[in-house]
Amino acid sequence: MAETKAKLMAVDPVWSRICDEASEMVKAEPLLGGLVHSSLLHHPTLERALAYRFSLKLASGEMSEQILREIADEAYAADAEIGQAARADIMAIFDRDPACHRYIQPILFFKGFQAVQAYRIGHWLWQQGRRDMAYFVQMRVSEVFGVDIHPAARIGRGLMIDHAHSIVIGETAVVGDNVSMLHSVTLGGTGKEDGDRHPKIGNGVLIGAGAKVLGNIEIGYCTRIAAGSVVLQDVPPCKTVAGVPARIVGEAGCDTPSVTMDQRLKDCDC
Repeated sequence: MAETKAKLMAVDPVWSRICDEASEMVKAEPLLGGLVHSSLLHHPTLERALAYRFSLKLASGEMSEQILREIADEAYAADAEIGQAARADIMAIFDRDPACHRYIQPILFFKGFQAVQAYRIGHWLWQQGRRDMAYFVQMRVSEVFGVDIHPAARIGRGLMIDHAHSIVIGETAVVGDNVSMLHSVTLGGTGKEDGDRHPKIGNGVLIGAGAKVLGNIEIGYCTRIAAGSVVLQDVPPCKTVAGVPARIVGEAGCDTPSVTMDQRLKDCDC
């Protein structure tokens, strides 16, 4: 008897859960059936679904869905990290955003997640030397989602951008893993200088709504930046800064401010 070999299928719990939630959504709201099937259930993997959403959202009279779909499929096939980062982003949003009750929500409804996934494809294009196409993606993301992330910026896994209105992240900015930021955050420069001119945000940092972090400065890991602050100098790890200009007002209050999302200035209980 010929020997048979068991074929193990890749396990993807995030995608499996999304598909289960998609089927439940169709049952609960049949009018969304077309959206859910075309965006999710029609596709074999999360990467293929994300490529479809990317092309659907960013297509215009200047660039067709088909071309954008081919670009996205190429990016996901060439760099597995893009898809893994998307999974981490979904789990981060589910864990930290009290308005997110299902994994399916960021893909279908949250512009912050969709903008970040489009940025990741633009960043891949930038790394491949396809700078003009990367700029096109940046332009369309800004026009469609109101989020302006330069494709050269480096962003880690597990990013949660709540509401995501008027986010600006500059060319030489670096954002670590498991960072949370709210709407109207700017990671910008301080003038016309060229070169390395944008902030470096450590892992686990929480940046409150409307905060401006300007210049080539270091924000230490697990720091909290209060809403409306203007940060112009380096910040040590595990501190809370507030004000215009921002100054250190205390400790971060907990080990994981980006996860607890406690933005009050008093110490949080973790």
